Amino acid sequence: MSKTFKALGGLAATLAAMSLMGTPAMATDGYFAHGFGARHKALGGAGVADSTDSTASALNPAGLVHLKRDEYTSAVTAFSPRRKYSASGTTSVAPFGGSGTIDSNKNWFAIPNLAYAHLLHDNPYIDVIGFTVYGNGGMNTQYPASAGGVGVFGGGQAGVNLEQAIISLAFAKKIGNFSFGLAPAIVRQKFRATGIASFGANGLSVGPKGTIDRGDDVSWGYGLRYGVEWTPMSNVRIGVAGNTRFQVSNFERYAGLFAQQGGFDIPPSIQAGIAVDVMPNLTFMLDYKHIWYGDIAAISNPSHNIVACAAAVFAGGSSPKCLGGENGAGFGWQDVDVIKVGAEWEALNWLTLRAGYSYTTQPIRGKDVTFNILAPGVVQSHFTGGAEVKINDNWSVELEGMYAPQVSVTGPDVFNGLPVCAGAAGAVPCNGTETIRMYQYEITAGIKYKF
Repeated sequence: MSKTFKALGGLAATLAAMSLMGTPAMATDGYFAHGFGARHKALGGAGVADSTDSTASALNPAGLVHLKRDEYTSAVTAFSPRRKYSASGTTSVAPFGGSGTIDSNKNWFAIPNLAYAHLLHDNPYIDVIGFTVYGNGGMNTQYPASAGGVGVFGGGQAGVNLEQAIISLAFAKKIGNFSFGLAPAIVRQKFRATGIASFGANGLSVGPKGTIDRGDDVSWGYGLRYGVEWTPMSNVRIGVAGNTRFQVSNFERYAGLFAQQGGFDIPPSIQAGIAVDVMPNLTFMLDYKHIWYGDIAAISNPSHNIVACAAAVFAGGSSPKCLGGENGAGFGWQDVDVIKVGAEWEALNWLTLRAGYSYTTQPIRGKDVTFNILAPGVVQSHFTGGAEVKINDNWSVELEGMYAPQVSVTGPDVFNGLPVCAGAAGAVPCNGTETIRMYQYEITAGIKYKF
């Protein structure tokens, strides 16, 4: 037993080191990943009642009890979100006082995923213990400046980069036809913003330095993933899993940007589903997921709060609705509901085929488009597929692909009616609209080794 835990300790250190590399940003279920690992991704993120490999720790840790042997999995995803925005009329964003479309560059990201599970045959309290590192999600944009050096918000190249890496230690136990899992976890977040100094320069932040390009800032936090699975019949499983709110330290360098002095906790979520083996080699899955983005002020506070801030500043005062304030302007995201369906078919004893689909309700409303140029997480449908090829009794290779069609959201400039837009004669009232767009695709390759 001591050798086992020594080996697990070494693996934990390795996984922690991997997490320090950061997890490139993505945006699928809002800004949560649509799935974790090659299998889960290929199923469209469905499978809360059918977590059958070591990546179960990231979805439903109760599913770890299905493993027959110790297992290691790793995968790398080549992820490509394509983001752009258009502006027309007299707006507060470039191109000022005209029409145009600007694409975000830096369109490819490599996203690693690692997991290990070990069976404890001689332990009366725990059946399986697992370690995993995965990316929860994030946001990334990078809009180039014009030839004259003007950027989206007047401060040159503009964008944000949010990375979230989660390291968890999971425990699973089966009792009768129920299995239970807990996965306490720590999270490392990294954030950077560029090109938004004009907000602070114009008094729209309670701490102007928080809107200046201040480089990368890192915060750490903790939370808990939990799950249960019930087998009412031999071919039917029902699962429920979720995560608590992850309490994360504030981004101190950006205390003048995010509401509540740089707060950016990870919102809670829950997922419930059913898996049915319609044949011994064919399983269908149906899941429902809810993410409480509305619980996090920096994410859900209306962007229109900045207008109340501007009114107070024009009057010579200040407001808690200014950036970084207790009720500071945010991205205005709503809670989302997600429906996921997946199918897995063991076509041959060496080949398993997978397919899935996921649909997410829209987190962004038209009235919040201006701020969400920086975080255009608008995609809703995700079409997925993949395969697992068994090389021998120990090794397998897994593949996955995803395509999320383009979705756009249009709305008025957040400052419409206020004399803060650029015109031929200087500042004039804003009277324009903006549209944000995104589509995505990805390819994942992974390996699985059973001991």
